Amino acid sequence: MGGHRTIEERVLLSAEALEEFTALGLTADGEGIEGIPRVKGRPAVPRRAISAPEVLNEAYEYSKPSSFSRGLRVDLPGAVMLFLSGTASVDEHGRTVHVGDFRAQCVRTLRNLTRLLAAERASWHDVVRTTCYLRDIDRDYDAFNEVRTLFLTRAGIDPLPASTAIEARICRPDLLVEIEAIAMIPRDEGPASAR
Repeated sequence: MGGHRTIEERVLLSAEALEEFTALGLTADGEGIEGIPRVKGRPAVPRRAISAPEVLNEAYEYSKPSSFSRGLRVDLPGAVMLFLSGTASVDEHGRTVHVGDFRAQCVRTLRNLTRLLAAERASWHDVVRTTCYLRDIDRDYDAFNEVRTLFLTRAGIDPLPASTAIEARICRPDLLVEIEAIAMIPRDEGPASAR
């Protein structure tokens, strides 16, 4: 996890959990770790993290670090897939933005996702699927659907991406909506640094 701060000294594991780490060939103290081996004779599919630090921070920079990338670019023959992690109304310092304002949180979430897509020269026209998590689906679904429909209509998105909305606990109690997205772009597209 290059560049990520270590949290190993703060993770408390039971004897059973330590036993499972050992069975994986990993030690809790970091000594002798060789990692999980790759499948021999098979190259890895090229992939790299996506970020947009001007609008939201990296997940591992939270006060309680999280182990995921904001997004992942996967290069396949003929196409690139972009997998954007669940993204919410968080700013470049990791703070929740628009506490208590569901509609504003929706728009900030869409802004954050838009910037992550733009980091790979992609847009909402490339999004093929979204999964939308609402803290209270009974209370907020109508407002969510209104904001999402307004956004997609004004952006000229046609056809619309496949989508599912789910009621879920979100990582912070003040976050009301989180959206993850999958996009596909032609293989020759992407930032110059990726070519």
